[in-house]
Amino acid sequence: MRRADRLFLIIHALRGRRTALQARSLAETLGVSLRTVYRDVADLQLSGVPIEGEAGVGYVLRKGADIPPLMFTAEELESLVVGTRFVRAFAGERLAEGAQAALMKIEAVLPPELRERAARTRIYAPVWRDEFQLAFAARIDRLHAAIESQHVLRLVYRDEAGLASTRDVEPLCLAFWGGKWTLGTWCRLRGAFRNFRPDRIEQFDETGECFSAGEGRNLDAYLDAMRGYYAGV
Repeated sequence: MRRADRLFLIIHALRGRRTALQARSLAETLGVSLRTVYRDVADLQLSGVPIEGEAGVGYVLRKGADIPPLMFTAEELESLVVGTRFVRAFAGERLAEGAQAALMKIEAVLPPELRERAARTRIYAPVWRDEFQLAFAARIDRLHAAIESQHVLRLVYRDEAGLASTRDVEPLCLAFWGGKWTLGTWCRLRGAFRNFRPDRIEQFDETGECFSAGEGRNLDAYLDAMRGYYAGV
């Protein structure tokens, strides 16, 4: 996490609180050491942010330092909380961290009654990541990065029957189908759109080539093709 983002999150974590927030709680939330929290808070205080308190006691924002609450309904906020939980459970680490940081910023400026409603929601997507799941999350992050940078990928893929093949593909999107991820691509071997399950990709590497998705083989065309395919199933 960038230092600027961390300082922003510290300020927002303190907004609206009536009791002091312990440095240890901030450190656990931000995934940093206590020493880092102490240093960040001291820097914020020196820059004029009205934080009161000290190490070992806790921190609060001086009264009157709050900003107006965001205009969310209880149902809208619950949707954001549930969505964040699903991203944390099933997406890559990059998106999971981003979702958690965004939710912290939102909750920090909510009135107490909405913040409490968010904490009471009973829709969960538990995060129990073992070594395999952590490796899969890292794979999702790599695929996501390839999509954003438009890098051609060379896949070693094993299909449902166990047959292996090597494909050069242009990655267009990742889709989560309520239990399984798929990588949506333009497959150069078949000259058509193809979906690949990341859990069946034995290996993948960037070829060093970037692609420019032209008309008929870009994301919009892929989505149209998928709509047509599944409408006919």
